[in-house]
Amino acid sequence: MGGLLSELSKKLAERWLTLLVLPGALYLAVAATGHTLGQSAALDVGRLTHAISDTARAPQVTTVGGQVVLLAAILAGAAAAGLAAQSLGSVVERVALAADWGTWPWLFGELAERHVARRQRRWDAARAEYEALRLLERAPRPADRPRPRERHRAAHKCERISVERPERPTWSGDRIHATAVRLDRDVHVNLLVLWPHLWLVLPEEIRGEIGRARAALTRVAVLSGWALLYLPLTWWWWPAVPLAATLVVISARRLRTASDTYATLLEASVRLHLTDLADKLRIEEQPMGPPLGGAVMRRLSSPAPATEPAS
Repeated sequence: MGGLLSELSKKLAERWLTLLVLPGALYLAVAATGHTLGQSAALDVGRLTHAISDTARAPQVTTVGGQVVLLAAILAGAAAAGLAAQSLGSVVERVALAADWGTWPWLFGELAERHVARRQRRWDAARAEYEALRLLERAPRPADRPRPRERHRAAHKCERISVERPERPTWSGDRIHATAVRLDRDVHVNLLVLWPHLWLVLPEEIRGEIGRARAALTRVAVLSGWALLYLPLTWWWWPAVPLAATLVVISARRLRTASDTYATLLEASVRLHLTDLADKLRIEEQPMGPPLGGAVMRRLSSPAPATEPAS
């Protein structure tokens, strides 16, 4: 038991150091550099070196007690910055996935609704263009048929907006929502109702892959939180601008990739293992499709609560 607790504490310390302290220490270093140099001497390395030397020679730092206090303050500040980044990351993740955008406060909800309508119009136009090109491919004369590159370009233009018709204000939110849309259309299952039951019958390696994909999505959101933390530093130190901009671009790209990977794994898990859940529910063996999905949903769905007769 002692060995297990020791190993657990070691892993927790490693995660604390990797996720909070090291990124937080870098943030504190950038903040201290910006505070020392300011906008007028943003790249004055000599001034920074002189400031570090003066601080190192200060009486409070040369004593053992002072060094312990300084180290504790740095660790505490770095951990606090890491916690702040994680908190901002959870907000970024909620906004990026936008699962509950209909309940957002009035102003944000109104803006999101307009953005969804605008994305739907763009998607409808791109989809119409793609379908028109597909129709032209059946033209009797080869000269009237479009080049394959034109059709691929039209499909890519449509997917840049959303994989399925937009229902959320963000691409990542629509990508995950597209999984539920496809499964409802192709198999007639409600992913929200189905998933907790399916999770219990998935093989361990599949659950591990999905868990890692979900963790990667959370890490990308935390990276966005760091980008938001670096933005205020640009007010008094302009070199923080390219750093914050780089983090924003990288996190935006990785957020799309992570959400696409997570959504793909969700859909693949349902399509591959729905028959396993049906077997657990003692449903007669039948091929993957709407009949099987409908039978599973009827077995999993709870009846509506009975209403008491009016007296």
